[in-house]
Amino acid sequence: ELRGSTSTVFSAVAKSELCLQNFEASLPPPTLSPRGHLVVAVCLGFIGTFGFLSNFLVLALFCRYRALRTPMNLLLVSISASDLLVSTLGTPFSFAASTQGRWLIGRAGCVWYGFVNACLGIVSLISLAVLSYERYCTMMAPTIASGREYRSVLGGICFSWLYSVAWTVPPLLGWSRYGPEGPGTTCSVDWRTQTPNNISYIVCLFTFCLLLPFLCNLLLLWLLLFVQRTSK
Repeated sequence: ELRGSTSTVFSAVAKSELCLQNFEASLPPPTLSPRGHLVVAVCLGFIGTFGFLSNFLVLALFCRYRALRTPMNLLLVSISASDLLVSTLGTPFSFAASTQGRWLIGRAGCVWYGFVNACLGIVSLISLAVLSYERYCTMMAPTIASGREYRSVLGGICFSWLYSVAWTVPPLLGWSRYGPEGPGTTCSVDWRTQTPNNISYIVCLFTFCLLLPFLCNLLLLWLLLFVQRTSK
């Protein structure tokens, strides 16, 4: 029985090592020198540290001072929370990979990293569009009831997170995939594979998670400027 257990353990280790070797073989060829990886690591270390401290400070101030707990600030808190999660769940892994010049936590870690960072990044983009919309609604109806305004903002926050999850889960289910990118020290959506499956997802992702929020922000800004000019 002991011999069988030992054999199973060795078999699992061998399979794990084989998977890791296959994953490393699929990585793109090195595009950075060791010095280049060091520069990237230093930048990521600074960005990660500054991002963590600044966003943590925003959340701490929001919790500490009741006067800051306004509906609009709730959206800023949501954005800070997503950025803080990037600093804690994403940046440390790309920082460690850059110090070694290669991805360190295998294919499963690459998929997890790509999903988390894509989801949290889209949360920030959609939240900015929701923030613009809420600001426009406030300008158009400044006497709106406080309780209703809180419900509207909370609904916008929930929409931002659910919308982001809805667009970042498909690569886990077979519509495109998450994989290594750039110098092989970070992971994201597969931007390189030229297949209809992959291209269709990238086009939809670009359209609905980048272009659409950007156009919404521009439209709402134009509407605000138009209202201000006509009211004078």
